[in-house]
Amino acid sequence: MPTFVPHPWNTDFNWDDHVGPFRRVTQEQAAAFDRDGFFVLENAVDAETLARLETEIEPFDLEVLEFLAARPNGRFSIAGVDTVSIAIHLVARSEALRDFCDSQLFADLCHDLIGGESRLYWDQAVYKRANGAESVLWHQDNGYTYVEPQAYLTCWVALNDATDQNGCIQVLPGVHRQGTLAHHNTPLGFECFIDPEGPVSVPVKAGSIVVLSSLTPHATGLNYTDQLRKAYIVQFAPDGAIALRGDPDNGPAVGSELQNNPDRQFLFSARFGPL
Repeated sequence: MPTFVPHPWNTDFNWDDHVGPFRRVTQEQAAAFDRDGFFVLENAVDAETLARLETEIEPFDLEVLEFLAARPNGRFSIAGVDTVSIAIHLVARSEALRDFCDSQLFADLCHDLIGGESRLYWDQAVYKRANGAESVLWHQDNGYTYVEPQAYLTCWVALNDATDQNGCIQVLPGVHRQGTLAHHNTPLGFECFIDPEGPVSVPVKAGSIVVLSSLTPHATGLNYTDQLRKAYIVQFAPDGAIALRGDPDNGPAVGSELQNNPDRQFLFSARFGPL
């Protein structure tokens, strides 16, 4: 595996392997998560729930498109009317989406892959536009906002089939064990490297979840089809996680913010048992 440049604030990272007992994932999936930084949880969400999620997300996606249409060239950083629309913090506005994120499915995944008390950290609908003009660049989720602990959990829920033709997720296995890498900002978002060797394409059926670490480098290609590629991304972090503030290129962090916003970063309900 090539050696990548670490993020300036990543000075003492160690990856801890998962030993169980597990409530949702198998031993093989946990081993894949430790080795590769991801696995696929197939058929995790039923068709009725998928339809409800799409119905809830649709008005928020339309709001984003209206905002983008008013921007120069119809774009704002990574998002664009001809690239990808990103609607964030939907649990604060939709009871159905909050219930989905605060469910046994994700409580179990957090129990198995985070351990201890966990909170929702972030949620966003990411719709890759038909006949898209740009890809999503190679990045780690922790490269956008540097969170400690660095390793939190990203669940990439496929609302419709994600294929090589419409821009399914691609990952770079094994790199997560190095911690957060250095990223640079571009007009299309943050990027940690260009055209790496060994990427793996991860096509999935609707209702499957690509479960990956916040440290797993990933990207998505162009959507060559005339249909949207729809994903709902939910992320979970240990209770007590903080986001560091400052410019990593200019020295140490100058502050931190506890990730416990009561409107959206909720603890899992006690009804799911100890995490």
